[in-house]
Amino acid sequence: MSSTTTHPSLSVVSSTNAPAAVGPYSQAIRTGNLLFLSGCLGIDPAVGKLVEGGVEAQTEQALKNMKIVLEAGGADFSRVAKTTVFLASMDDFAAVNAIYARVFGDHKPARSCVQVARLPLNALFEIECIASLE
Repeated sequence: MSSTTTHPSLSVVSSTNAPAAVGPYSQAIRTGNLLFLSGCLGIDPAVGKLVEGGVEAQTEQALKNMKIVLEAGGADFSRVAKTTVFLASMDDFAAVNAIYARVFGDHKPARSCVQVARLPLNALFEIECIASLE
């Protein structure tokens, strides 16, 4: 875990075990008892590229990356209050939903899911979340 202060009430949270940000933003920001994660893509942190294998492989990898950043911030999936899922195609909703349901188990955070025109690196799946640290 790496933590730096950008403002007295904000701390940057990051992990070298997750892919670095692909732009001028942080992997996560902690403020008070909340952890805000930036969008996680299905990037293999070992090679810095999207995993091959379609939307299912990208979803699995993005959720692994999300788990790493959550843990760096002192949280886990059970503390996630809200997620936003971005899909390149809503045709992938059922496949993504099955993986999402397996990963979150009985915990069901609030969620939005939208189809977008394009994702960074032409990804098929992206997810962001807000977690409680209480």
